[in-house]
Amino acid sequence: MRRLLRIAVKTLAMYATLSLVVAIVMAELTLHPMRLPLPDRARILAMYTPYGADLQPVVIQAADGVELHAWYSVPEHQNGQAVILLHGIGDNRGGVAGYGQAFLREGYRILLTDSRAHGESGGAVATYGLRESDDVHRWVSWLYGKGAKCVDGFGESMGAALVLESIRSESRFCAVVADSPFSNFRSVAYDREGYFVGAGRLGMERIVGRTVGLLPAEMGIFYARWRYGVDLRRANPVDAVRSSAVPVLLIHGTEDINILPWHSRVLAQADPAHAQLWLVPGARHCGAVGVRPDEFWSRVLVFFALHNSVGAART
Repeated sequence: MRRLLRIAVKTLAMYATLSLVVAIVMAELTLHPMRLPLPDRARILAMYTPYGADLQPVVIQAADGVELHAWYSVPEHQNGQAVILLHGIGDNRGGVAGYGQAFLREGYRILLTDSRAHGESGGAVATYGLRESDDVHRWVSWLYGKGAKCVDGFGESMGAALVLESIRSESRFCAVVADSPFSNFRSVAYDREGYFVGAGRLGMERIVGRTVGLLPAEMGIFYARWRYGVDLRRANPVDAVRSSAVPVLLIHGTEDINILPWHSRVLAQADPAHAQLWLVPGARHCGAVGVRPDEFWSRVLVFFALHNSVGAART
């Protein structure tokens, strides 16, 4: 019995030590995502030239003094509406530039933003909506200041979560589309722990993440709060959806193993009156536009068009 007890104590000690190491590494990587260089501006401009659109660099200041960078593009034949495009983790405005073509073609002004701690924007850490929500609010104000009749939001992955987080206090959005968002940070952290230990191949991310991965995930969240003052427990798009009347279209691939589809189901159930969900069979993370391109753009553009006239009156 003593031998078994010693083995159990050693095993628990090893698990706790390994969990702490994993927690610190994962927290640092999460808060300090890799900064990719911006794509060649001339290449993006060439994509937009057929619509008579330029690509204007824009810089504004966040509440904490951080500089936020973006590209602003206005088509020759515009409809008076504007769309903010928000990229995923570790990416920059270039990652969502391709979406801009479809919006420019329909007459939308587009704003391609670098989230804080990404691209050319300042900021020491990414906070998954805690500070970015006010950043988005400032971009919305900037667009209305430029004469936009209605401002919509479009985000993928982390950007989808950010645009959802922002509607908690930003009611001037006419509508938002969120492609592959997470419902709350804590849950997605558990899922990612399960994914990184290989449980994704078995479809057991949630089970493993909430057992073996629970301690390192919780330690990582505590470390982020202790070391950087960032309480990731408060990064909960589902609470924002529940408290907002902004119309939301959620898009999620059924084969997404990066952020599991159940996150969008939870988000849709949080406010059935204002949120609708399109699950895309066979699509992986942010892959709906590739699997069903025609239906993707039909749904997105019709959704915005349906709500923009009502939203313009509300703003």
